[in-house]
Amino acid sequence: MPLKAFLKPSLLAAVMATAVSARADLVVLQYHHVSDSTPSATSTSVSLFEGQLDMISDLQLEVVDLLEGTEATLAGADGQGNHIAITFDDAYDSVYHTAAPMLADKDYPYTIFVNTEAVGRNGYMTWDQIRELADRPGVTIANHSADHGHLARKPNEGESDWRARVTNSLDSAQETLARELEAPAPMLAYPYGEFDEALERKVAERGWYGFGQQSGAIGPKTEKTRLPRFPMANAYGQLGGLENKLRSRAFPIDTGKLPDGVISENPPTLVFPVVEPIDANRLTCFASGQGRIDFDVIDGSVKVQAPEAFNSRRFRYNCTHPAGGGSYYWLSQQWLDLSKPED
Repeated sequence: MPLKAFLKPSLLAAVMATAVSARADLVVLQYHHVSDSTPSATSTSVSLFEGQLDMISDLQLEVVDLLEGTEATLAGADGQGNHIAITFDDAYDSVYHTAAPMLADKDYPYTIFVNTEAVGRNGYMTWDQIRELADRPGVTIANHSADHGHLARKPNEGESDWRARVTNSLDSAQETLARELEAPAPMLAYPYGEFDEALERKVAERGWYGFGQQSGAIGPKTEKTRLPRFPMANAYGQLGGLENKLRSRAFPIDTGKLPDGVISENPPTLVFPVVEPIDANRLTCFASGQGRIDFDVIDGSVKVQAPEAFNSRRFRYNCTHPAGGGSYYWLSQQWLDLSKPED
């Protein structure tokens, strides 16, 4: 007879939480600039970046290679506490001049996602600088598209036109990286964190991992083409809330069964199952710019819908649930309103 047949629900939840806590989930941090003089919305100040690295060290969390850590986590590798991976989008020159020396001092590995057409432009690294970093132990270079375009299919864009545009952006970038660096990693960071199911299929066809900008940890049930990362710019990476993010656990559901992020109604509806050890009475959900929002539980599933429509192109529902030891299961669903202007 299964163990759970002998246990009260409260004790069962504790046992399940303990079992999950023995798994090493992966928390991926996402940066753009590390600088005091670049746009605040996409920048992490030098002092804040230093404080973030110190907190990782003080919490004795292991920083791992992104590709290796992702593969191990999706395979359900055992471990004590979370693993951390550090990523940078766009290959800005502040990463070379400021972040790289600080990471070298900590002996922390990291990944740089490169939009290849920007290399050598003002404010970006050169190929010589990228190659220099790529030759260092623990540094990985990966694909961020060729032109940093919005890759989800645009309204009124024909399927063949979309297919040609996306294929060119993904494959030409990978070919450029292969020519310049010989062995680019099989990973893509979606520009602006935007993706739809059709784009996910393109990434899956290539055998790549796809990383967004929705928050949360990676676990064995996380879909490989919609992997979350925590943005670490000044507005989101403050030290007061960082420990909760570093210790967050992957929500124990198959995220590949979550809806396509492209909305057909505003506000959109998110539905996901209540699974062990989740107790709907301990669940809290939030919506971008609207704070905490209510949800319903219907036939064993949670139904979340914000009370008001959204005016932005991108927004999120975040749901959290205690996971024991002061940590939280963290689920983030990013939504994309294609009727709104591109950045």
